Amino acid sequence: MKFTNGYWLIRDGIEPHFAAQGYEAEQEGDELVVYAPDHPLRTRGDTLGGVVLTIRYASPAQNVIRVRVSHFEGAINRGPHFELTPDPTFKPEIRVTDNEAALKAGDLTVHAGLGAAWNTRFCANGKVITKNESHSTGYMLDRAKGPFIKDELSLGVGELVYGMGERFGPFIKNGQSVEIWNADGGTASEQAYKNIPFYLTNKGYGVFVNNTGRVSFEVASEKTSRVQFSVPGESLEYFVIYGPSPKQILERYTALTGRPALVPAWTFGLWLSTSFTTNYDEQTVMSFINGMSERGIALSVFHFDCFWMKGAHWCDFVWDDKTFPDPKGLLARIKAKGLKVCVWINPYIAQRSRLFEEGQRKGYFIKKKDGSVFQTDLWQSGMAIVDFTNPEAARWYQGLLAQLVDMGVDSFKTDFGERVPADSVFRDGNDAVYFNNGDPALYHNFYTYLYNKAVFELLEAKKGKGEACVFARSATSGGQKFPVHWGGDCESTFEGMAETLRGGLSLSLSGFGFWSHDIGGFEGMPNAALFKRWLAFGLLSSHSRLHGSSSYRVPWNVDDEAVEVCRFFTKLKASILPYLLEGAKEAHEKGVPLMRAMFLEFPADPVCAYLDRQYMLGPSILVAPIFSPDGEVTYYLPAGTWTSLINGEQREGGRWFTETHGYLSLPLFRMLQNKESSP
Repeated sequence: MKFTNGYWLIRDGIEPHFAAQGYEAEQEGDELVVYAPDHPLRTRGDTLGGVVLTIRYASPAQNVIRVRVSHFEGAINRGPHFELTPDPTFKPEIRVTDNEAALKAGDLTVHAGLGAAWNTRFCANGKVITKNESHSTGYMLDRAKGPFIKDELSLGVGELVYGMGERFGPFIKNGQSVEIWNADGGTASEQAYKNIPFYLTNKGYGVFVNNTGRVSFEVASEKTSRVQFSVPGESLEYFVIYGPSPKQILERYTALTGRPALVPAWTFGLWLSTSFTTNYDEQTVMSFINGMSERGIALSVFHFDCFWMKGAHWCDFVWDDKTFPDPKGLLARIKAKGLKVCVWINPYIAQRSRLFEEGQRKGYFIKKKDGSVFQTDLWQSGMAIVDFTNPEAARWYQGLLAQLVDMGVDSFKTDFGERVPADSVFRDGNDAVYFNNGDPALYHNFYTYLYNKAVFELLEAKKGKGEACVFARSATSGGQKFPVHWGGDCESTFEGMAETLRGGLSLSLSGFGFWSHDIGGFEGMPNAALFKRWLAFGLLSSHSRLHGSSSYRVPWNVDDEAVEVCRFFTKLKASILPYLLEGAKEAHEKGVPLMRAMFLEFPADPVCAYLDRQYMLGPSILVAPIFSPDGEVTYYLPAGTWTSLINGEQREGGRWFTETHGYLSLPLFRMLQNKESSP
């Protein structure tokens, strides 16, 4: 959200109150408190009235500093709050003098000037990495929308910003305005399903804004040398996280917000879907499964999309008896072939669902202030939304899924979770009431956390730890604990393929260890060239799924060569499974994603800072998907010796290559030892 009109002026309707000076500071236990009035205090009379911001500094862990800026501290925060895990054994060092107050947390120290114009510096090992300057910290009263708290951190020359969730626009976020607000908007706009209020830069630190609601970022967009973040209300809390390497930043961030669960080995195989609106029954399903086997393409999971249930009944968790008269028998026949089974679900209960009356009667749905059920016609007619803040509702929902697990289901595709009250698509969204009386605006993004947590924990309870896996679309901070996530509804174009990769790389730099996407794109029918290029990309991603909207995605529906390409890259991925499992272990233990941006693995190489059409799969395998029908690709190999996994050719890196590949090939190289990689 922008508050200024250029460099000199404030926007109409905004009454600004900027921290003008650090007036006083004191230590309260393990917290450093600085009082910052919006005007210099030179005499006793200056202390009368006016806005005074209270800035509290603390540290939940080594190399992490928490900053809390507040105006009125008597405001009620009904929640929700992110589930954070601080280190209870860590204690910061605090020092207050006449001229400065400082809090030291390991190698990271914040210095707040006292008695002079407002300024704070975050220093790592004595070097400034970012700072607050004039007009950075402020209480901004919008006469139409109410109060906001905002802060700004400086950007140095050449400093680049990454992350903020699964964003499909430019990979580097400098120059962008980013709204942290989950939306069901596809992959071709500024909207995103997975919005994470966290960014990191190539200068050795990251910033996590601890607010579950709408966080507005101006990344070198309102002021070109600063990142501004703002939230509505009377307080703003954020963490500055020092690495110095990007891997260490993610390690510290995920230590605070949670690390991905360890996913089972079978999830790394190929998933095949019925697709969305296609017609299918048991005969169709078995023909697909047998067809893949007959063509030598190993499947790991078969997925039933929405219409395993009757249309207009989603969700009632009852198989459509017209197309699947013997679902338990069908699942047994599929599993007898060595496959796992996944089925589509969402957290909405249509009015025609057999479950609607029970959910309404027992108070399991989000309500309106008058006590009625909050309903909408967006997606399913008259649908209600399960209220996971009600423990009984969560257990009810889990019990329904448990019946499917007992029938033979192994995983759930947890679709949706973005269209919940307070969204702009609901004109009466702020009329919503949750069971625990939480703030709908703060629950909008956080709802997906509760939804996926409920499903994931049910699978863990039924299958055991290490065997649970969901296929989730929406997420917020902490959602990385419940893998796997996929990229949502992308277009079947080369442009859609490229934006999908950008989204995945941004998500991986936001703490998410595992990621997938719809091979061939979701919307539209991919042409043969696109489908075959996307097959290589998809089967060299963390997780791999064939899925579409209105067309079957079995490769023989495209052409015979697509079958060959699918078989080739399925076998290739299977051959590196032990390597992938080691990468998965690293994601689980350290928060370093399996599929990672080049910048994450080679932070010292200035070329890698900008690369968004290639990536690393684990620490030593480089993948450069091909985004053109003619097979031409330009890619970069960092310094070192690389060996092609396609033909065994060795190359020396530190330079660019342009070449043309057939469908059974792409730039795919392995470095035996990555000397540039940070620990």
